Amino acid sequence: MTTSPTESRAATPPDSTASPSTAAAPATTPSAAASPDTTSPATTDRTTLPSYVGLHPGEPNLMEPELLDNPYTGYGTLREQAPLVRARFIDDSPIWLVTRFDVVREVMRDQRFVNNPTLVPGIGADQDPRARLIELFGIPEDLAPYLTDTILTSDPPDHTRLRRLVSRAFTARRIQDLRPRVERITDELLARLPDHAEDGVVDLVEHFAYPLPITVICELVGIDEEDRALWRRFGADLASLNPKRIGATMPEMIAHIHEVIDERRADLRDDLLSGLIRAQDDDGGRLSDVEMVTLVLTLVLAGHETTAHLISNGTLALLTHPDQRRLIDEDPALLPRAVHELMRWCGPIQATQLRYAMEDTEVAGVQVRQGEALMFSLVAANHDPRHYTGPERLDLTRQPAGRAEDHVGFGHGMHYCLGASLARQEAEVAYGKLLTRYPDLALALTPEQLEDQERLRQPGTWRLRRLPLRLHAES
Repeated sequence: MTTSPTESRAATPPDSTASPSTAAAPATTPSAAASPDTTSPATTDRTTLPSYVGLHPGEPNLMEPELLDNPYTGYGTLREQAPLVRARFIDDSPIWLVTRFDVVREVMRDQRFVNNPTLVPGIGADQDPRARLIELFGIPEDLAPYLTDTILTSDPPDHTRLRRLVSRAFTARRIQDLRPRVERITDELLARLPDHAEDGVVDLVEHFAYPLPITVICELVGIDEEDRALWRRFGADLASLNPKRIGATMPEMIAHIHEVIDERRADLRDDLLSGLIRAQDDDGGRLSDVEMVTLVLTLVLAGHETTAHLISNGTLALLTHPDQRRLIDEDPALLPRAVHELMRWCGPIQATQLRYAMEDTEVAGVQVRQGEALMFSLVAANHDPRHYTGPERLDLTRQPAGRAEDHVGFGHGMHYCLGASLARQEAEVAYGKLLTRYPDLALALTPEQLEDQERLRQPGTWRLRRLPLRLHAES
């Protein structure tokens, strides 16, 4: 038996690109990105909460401590209450929270629910509910299209067109061809880990979990090495959910991407960015400048953020479950199945962005009215006892070998995470090589200290700001 997230906070956990924190990355020094900001509408230091939390009895707000401190228990309670629960989004607007595995998968496939609320009859651009969030986070009004007209927020036919443009970079063949490069990057990072140690302790988040996926996705997209530190700062500002930081960073980030596109247009290469430029030039402008920028933004930031925290969350889970770690040591071929189970058990994405009902629709016996918003609780669905036997257990053999994944950590349906296969491959390589190169790897803090001091408490995500480790056993 392994320890459950719901049994102990110390156990680790106590269109994935569809998370509210999709466009997020750490600062060059993680502590700078992670310090609690009580002025932010979507973070909490557990003593200061938004004034509207608790104003609607019976409708839990996503900012409530019970959901932030231990989402496995908090959202599990809501799941057992009902398959659809009336709740409040981070801006206090009403939403339906979808909690159970089968219902989540069913509605994710249902095209009567859309990402873009302005497609709903009767909701015009001047009534877009996302405008409130954009204002809340200090984003200049003229930059709103860079957040609302993206592959993550679009629906067919625009979503189909945009996904087709980038999907060729994520085919099974292309991802397999990338594996030797992923392995070389991993080996190089692991070899340098001792150089970053202070008093024998190294932060795995800063020096391994982030550099690996950001290097891979930047090479794939075509972001030059000298610009990658800048992208980490961009991501850190977005991840802070601090309106002042976001409002200052957005114009700089958008201008930078435009500059990169202009430079690459004059020097086309064999990368995804050059491919997008060629497609824009060849199809008579069907790919707009805004769409081009948002594709780059989404691919780079979403392409490494979740993978970085899958690596760190999963490493913590393996170090606190030695029986499961031994399974990998004894049979490395188990790694693909292990990644699926870690994504289910302690995945970094715990909720999706909102979807909106195009018409009055009944979902699991509940009447959802036209225009109402739904959010999928992935953490509740992935721990649903109706679907899993002993969902609280970490069991690396749970995923049937050779079968389609049995979780919703990467989403489901047409908005399934475009980079899921790359994320799984990076995690497989990272876990396997890390545990092989450093067999004595151990936590430098107790699990309780990690949860209390290093766990970021933001709605929709499960992330560590730091993961201090000892590479070698203490003498």
